[in-house]
Amino acid sequence: MEIWLFLFPAVCILVITALLIKLYLMRRSLDELCQNLPEKIKTDTNTLLDISSRDPHLLALADSLNEQLKTLQKERLRFLSGNQQMQERIADISHDLRTPLTAIIGYLDLLEKEEHTKTSDRYLSIIRNRTDVLKELTEELFCYSILTSPSKEMSVERVSLNHVLEESIAAFYLSLKQAGISPLISIPDTPIYRSLNKNGLFRIFGNLLTNAVKYSDGDLSIHLLPSGEILFSNHTTALDSVQLEQLFHRFYTVETAKNSTGLGLSIAKELTLHMGGKLQFDYQDSLLTIRIYFPETKQI
Repeated sequence: MEIWLFLFPAVCILVITALLIKLYLMRRSLDELCQNLPEKIKTDTNTLLDISSRDPHLLALADSLNEQLKTLQKERLRFLSGNQQMQERIADISHDLRTPLTAIIGYLDLLEKEEHTKTSDRYLSIIRNRTDVLKELTEELFCYSILTSPSKEMSVERVSLNHVLEESIAAFYLSLKQAGISPLISIPDTPIYRSLNKNGLFRIFGNLLTNAVKYSDGDLSIHLLPSGEILFSNHTTALDSVQLEQLFHRFYTVETAKNSTGLGLSIAKELTLHMGGKLQFDYQDSLLTIRIYFPETKQI
């Protein structure tokens, strides 16, 4: 009897110790799952989850998560393959359209030099307008398909933000005037340089100005700050909170805009990010403000 009284506490201590060790090992395995699972989801990897515990329940949990990871990897590959095929198809279609469009525009230029009646003048004006719109949409599709290609690299050079912004505004002078917009412009005299792709920067400013022409209620403010941040602001009642959330999504366009692919602002955002910049926007009291900033880099 005395022996059992002596052994019972020892057995209890051994059992408790074993349970504590098991709980420790189970907790360590759960920590491993918590640490590794987000990484496996984010990265494109074929490796699966592995845990140090041999507990059958934890092993079953790990196996179940690994099956979900395999399904996720298959879906990710299918999406990437389909997305790449879509980009290539868009690029092919855009390229195929550009050749006949160039020929049409050439013959249209020749036709406009010939003598014609008022009726033919009206028809030619309509044809010219629709042809220019189609050319612009084709260029946007082609630009977007090339831009979103993972293998696309952009050359950079030392660019004056002041100069490119001034030229972009000047190029849109007639369009802004026709829309009844007299922009308030603030550009410092001191040049602000960044290492960027010049054509890409022209495209960004051009797309933002096009957006203002389409959606502004009649005002536009453009400010280049000494820090290098560029602000485009205009009032617009053509947007609501739902449309605002989708404003920079690819192929989204506000219903009031005609002849638009919905790619203009998406291209502007993609180009900005591609060149290491940030594009943000806010919308308060019908005032839309788009902010662009490119960090300073070493001179090239």
